Amino acid sequence: MKLSIIVPVYNMAAEKKLEYCLDSLVAQTVADYEIIAVDDCSTDESWEILQDYENRFPEKFHAVHLAVNRHQGGAKNVGLRMAQGEWIGFIDSDDWITPDMYERLIGKAEETGADLVGCDYCLTSEHSMKLGQVVHNNKESQTGILDDKKRRSLILDGGSLVVKIFRRSMILQYALWFPEDIFYEDNALGNSYLILAEHFEYIQEPLYYYYQHESSTVHTISEKRCEDRCEAGRLMLEEAKRHDYLDRYRLELEYSFTLLFYVNTLFTYMAGVKRTKYRFVKKLGEEMRCTFPDFQQNVYYRQRTFLEEKKLIRMQMRSTAFFMCYYKLLWAYRKLRKKLSS
Repeated sequence: MKLSIIVPVYNMAAEKKLEYCLDSLVAQTVADYEIIAVDDCSTDESWEILQDYENRFPEKFHAVHLAVNRHQGGAKNVGLRMAQGEWIGFIDSDDWITPDMYERLIGKAEETGADLVGCDYCLTSEHSMKLGQVVHNNKESQTGILDDKKRRSLILDGGSLVVKIFRRSMILQYALWFPEDIFYEDNALGNSYLILAEHFEYIQEPLYYYYQHESSTVHTISEKRCEDRCEAGRLMLEEAKRHDYLDRYRLELEYSFTLLFYVNTLFTYMAGVKRTKYRFVKKLGEEMRCTFPDFQQNVYYRQRTFLEEKKLIRMQMRSTAFFMCYYKLLWAYRKLRKKLSS
């Protein structure tokens, strides 16, 4: 079999989100493929929808139901263990793709000998094939046979896994199983999925539609999700140690960890969690300092971090209490100024 498309599903029945995704998958022009849709213990009608598609497309659609919620990582692992395709593709169950996306990605791989191929995506808030804001997911300079320079670039700017295809043999060879029971599982494994490949190619066209809505993971902030992001950062480093590339790409991994574990978590927590806890913020800073004591001297941190963020981070490193008070006053002032100007 040429391709296995793995779709983790959890409570996507509303507004026909799941059906719009699945319709784009059963319409793929690539020959000889399967769709493995794994229902992660949904509490809505998602499982019934999957069963309907399996009945209508028995030659290509496999519906699987999990009795216990294992998050996207667990659902992906179930799909990977069932998959028979030479190539693996992942898709979020509220997104959709062009009819020829996988045919074109596999065609590029067969034309070039690549074992990893990606494309761009667009952001959209409506169910249509009209292009929204196009996001260039990779760079031409990253393509070709992967050397250290290109692998460093992929660690820093690897882009999303859902707009790429991967050789199943690579996933099995390196045992690239996703962490279960946490969010941000892609962040934990993403580097290995990219830099353990030998040859990367890229189609600079948006073939994937990334649906923007309030219930998506990136728009839902809670302390649990912030804790999961921290755990994904720890697992990212463990994965680098397991495959013996932590020392080789230490600067890039230090910056990636700083961004994932600390910077993004700190500011999303402060902005999005209603009842912020001193203990959480203090512990976050202490673990960051313990893991990479000199992270503020990292060349990528110095080049890529905004000046105001650097200022706030220096503040938090000196005094969590002062930082939290200052941040809340700053946030309140900006909200007031915005209200007065509207």
